[in-house]
Amino acid sequence: MSRNAVFGKIDGARAEVVALETLLSSIPAISPDSGGQGEWKKALALESWLKSAGIGDIAWYNCPDERVPGGKRPNLIATIQGQSDSRVWLMSHLDVVPPGELSLWKTDPFTVVEKDGLVYGRVVEDNQQGMVSSIIASLAFLRSGLKPQRTVKLLFVADEEMGSDYGIQYLLKVQSSIPEADRFRPDDLILIPDGGNAQGSEIEVAEKNLLWLKVVTSGKQCHGSVPDEGNNAFLAASDLALRLHDLEKSVFTARDALFCPDRTTLSPTKKEANVPNINTIPGEDVFYMDCRILPVYPVARVLEEFARVFSEIEDLYGVKISSQIMQRVESLPTKIDARILKLLTAAIKDVYAVDAHPVGIGGGTVAAFLRNLGLEAVVWCKIEENAHQPNEAAKLDNILGDAKVMALLMGLPD
Repeated sequence: MSRNAVFGKIDGARAEVVALETLLSSIPAISPDSGGQGEWKKALALESWLKSAGIGDIAWYNCPDERVPGGKRPNLIATIQGQSDSRVWLMSHLDVVPPGELSLWKTDPFTVVEKDGLVYGRVVEDNQQGMVSSIIASLAFLRSGLKPQRTVKLLFVADEEMGSDYGIQYLLKVQSSIPEADRFRPDDLILIPDGGNAQGSEIEVAEKNLLWLKVVTSGKQCHGSVPDEGNNAFLAASDLALRLHDLEKSVFTARDALFCPDRTTLSPTKKEANVPNINTIPGEDVFYMDCRILPVYPVARVLEEFARVFSEIEDLYGVKISSQIMQRVESLPTKIDARILKLLTAAIKDVYAVDAHPVGIGGGTVAAFLRNLGLEAVVWCKIEENAHQPNEAAKLDNILGDAKVMALLMGLPD
């Protein structure tokens, strides 16, 4: 029986999972935006490992980036031919965030440690859990001498942690120039195993609109003993930040139970230093807003309301306010009746005996770029939810269980 053969190969791959996690984590694929050298060395190691394991159909689509050695950021597509032309994409990312404060780690972040059914190390969960699961599922078919019903496309992209300009966004821009076999099609099944919960019960199908905004308030600097001779940019900016945040309650009041929290959030976050001394009224102040907006509100609508508040503050404090959009993403949802959602829900029930349900999130994933092109993508895996934290860990049972879910999506032969 094909199910027993494929699932048996997955169950027998526990040691291989640890070895692959260990290899990939040992190569810090950190973005140049975070002081790293990118994903090239990791991509080479991954390709070599895949070929030695029997996955040899691998195409590279490299995005130019002069900031990294070699000047390129890698995007790889490995193909496992199925019985039909129907296809399933399993998409994971090669890049990793820095380890952060090393004193908070109990082990070397880039040396994987196995203990009590978990592997510890930077990137073992985000996003190597999904990456390894997709590889182990694919190898289970090859090692059983079976072809999946659907052709499998394993997509490994760069730059997910920093906005995907050199990753999926690049790949989507050059679709017309790459071989047709490696282009997305509207009827493709697309799973991105890069988000979920510890129960495996949440399938992400929608994201809030995202707006990151830099706000500059310009006033007039003066001595702190005579504040009336200046225009306090810090004071004006403080009032402005509070008023922008208050729009959550006064203007953008819609609720959507698909999301948690179920509302639009408009949060002042980072603040830059102004004057270096206490007894000077600052003439300029800079802060940032992180806005996660329910899809019912276009980003343009939020910007219009912000402009109105800017004008009020300018009149009240005698300052000038300018803003710069640091990031702006609007995303269409995956339809609730999408085929990938139905098939994935059934596979999760089969493997984990869990009734999974669709959810929306405030964070951003690469799924947004696909959905905006009319592609039905979902985000799911069964994870411990400790990405970006010190002592990041992934359960081996989750890696193997998720591989079984993916195998069902690939389609067990009759």
